[in-house]
Amino acid sequence: MKPKTSRIEPSRYAKRMRNDEGTIHTILDESLVCHVSYVLDGQPFIIPTAYCRVNNTIYLHGSVGSHFFMQMAKGIPVCIAVTLIDALVLARSVFHHSLNYRSVVAFGSTRLVDDPAERWMAAERFTEHIIPGRWNDARQPSKSELKKTMFIAVELEEVSAKVRDMGVGDDPEDMEAPVWAGLLPLTLNVGTPQQDEQQESNIPVPDYISQYKR
Repeated sequence: MKPKTSRIEPSRYAKRMRNDEGTIHTILDESLVCHVSYVLDGQPFIIPTAYCRVNNTIYLHGSVGSHFFMQMAKGIPVCIAVTLIDALVLARSVFHHSLNYRSVVAFGSTRLVDDPAERWMAAERFTEHIIPGRWNDARQPSKSELKKTMFIAVELEEVSAKVRDMGVGDDPEDMEAPVWAGLLPLTLNVGTPQQDEQQESNIPVPDYISQYKR
C-alpha cells in the first residue's frame, strides 16, 4: 500500500482508527457486501456488490453487459466501503446513542482481469468467500459462462479501518436517570436450509451449509 494521505486521515475519533493489516483483512473477510463508489462525467455513483479479498486486492464480478462493470473495465479510481454492525449502543440520553461497528474504507484503481488463470482463481475465491466448501461441491463455471462474466480487480492503494467496540458514554448528570442503558448486540443469524422444491431427490444438507456462519 502507498503511504497514507489526507484521504484516510480521521477528522474525528482518531482513537477508533485500527489501521493494522490484521484488523483490515478480518473485516473484509467477514463481510459479504461492499459499496463501490466512483464518479462518471461529474455524476457520483455507488453500487452495492459482493466481493472477495485476495491478499491486498479486492475482486468484483458481474455481467459483461453491466454498465457499472464496463466503466470499471476502463481503469478508474474508486472508493470501497465495508461496514459490520455489532451492537446498538443505548445511552441514557438520545444524544449519546451510538453503534458498535467495524468498517473499512479503501481507495484504489480498477483493473480488468483478462488472464485466464487469474479469472479462474477469482471465480473460486469469490465462491469460497461467500460460502466455503461450495466450489468443489457444485458444478464449476463453463467456458460459456465465464465469457459472460467480467472480473474486476482493485488493488488497495490506501486503506483505513475504524472500530467502535465500547460501552455507553453518558454525561455525569444523566447517570442516575431511570432509563435502561447498555448494548443490544446484533448478529447475522443463519436460518434453516430450505431445499429447492424442484429437486426431486432428498440430498443431505452439506456440513458447510448446516454449520454456516460468518
